Amino acid sequence: MTAITDPYPSRGATEVSTPRLDPVVWGSFDTPGPVSAGDLRSFERDGFLAVDQLIAPDEVAVYHRELERLVTDPAIRADERSIIEPKSKEIRSVFEVHRISEVFANLVRDERVVGRARQILGSDVYVHQSRINVKPGFGASGFYWHSDFETWHAEDGLPNMRTVSVSIALTENYDTNGGLMIMPGSHRTFLGCAGATPKDNYKQSLQMQDAGTPSDEALTAMAGEYGIKLFTGRAGSATWFDCNCMHGSGDNITPFPRSNVFIVFNSVENEAVEPFAAPIRRPEFIGARDFTPVR
Repeated sequence: MTAITDPYPSRGATEVSTPRLDPVVWGSFDTPGPVSAGDLRSFERDGFLAVDQLIAPDEVAVYHRELERLVTDPAIRADERSIIEPKSKEIRSVFEVHRISEVFANLVRDERVVGRARQILGSDVYVHQSRINVKPGFGASGFYWHSDFETWHAEDGLPNMRTVSVSIALTENYDTNGGLMIMPGSHRTFLGCAGATPKDNYKQSLQMQDAGTPSDEALTAMAGEYGIKLFTGRAGSATWFDCNCMHGSGDNITPFPRSNVFIVFNSVENEAVEPFAAPIRRPEFIGARDFTPVR
């Protein structure tokens, strides 16, 4: 049997930087769709695309009510798909919301959402992960710097960088309440992190990232080369970003909550295999094994 060489090694003895081998935009720039050719080229260059208003205010109200219903439901809180803040004991995230909630399932199927994913990835897509993130005011913790693909490759077995995420704001994103930060252009370099993956690492990493965390030296070099962009915008705005963007967010110590719905689309031609650098798969509510295309 011929051994499979991992093009994106990670979780070894040392940190390793590897140039990206995959396209950023897999579809044709001339294919009609919700993303213009100019915006596709910007996405290819920067690794992200901001949309000022993806959903209208009346739609925001519907999704925000559904978010509030989910995070206040005792049955949802007791479900393993809910992640609890270590300090405040409030819900931080609820995973697999497109299966828990028909409201969010409809959002996933919305052509404004899935159409952009198909256009960027050049194929039909399925949902690799979905969740709502809640950052209440006065101390909700952030997400440390990371590349999603590093985790999805190492722990979920996604072979290639053919995955795109969208974060849709359900509250105002100020420059002070723990907004998303991305290093523009960082998606062109894969940073393989040092250190083995513990068994059931997801239980720790969804509250506080440890394995798969870049070194201070690597982050300093990348920030110096690429800079850091902070995303702000009203409720209903959205940010699409490539799976390999180096990104994170700070704590929210303001009184102003920040909530969003986060959907990860993967190409049906990039189905997950066994993890590349973890002893076991993560649960399916975090890394899907149902590759049915979104219709």
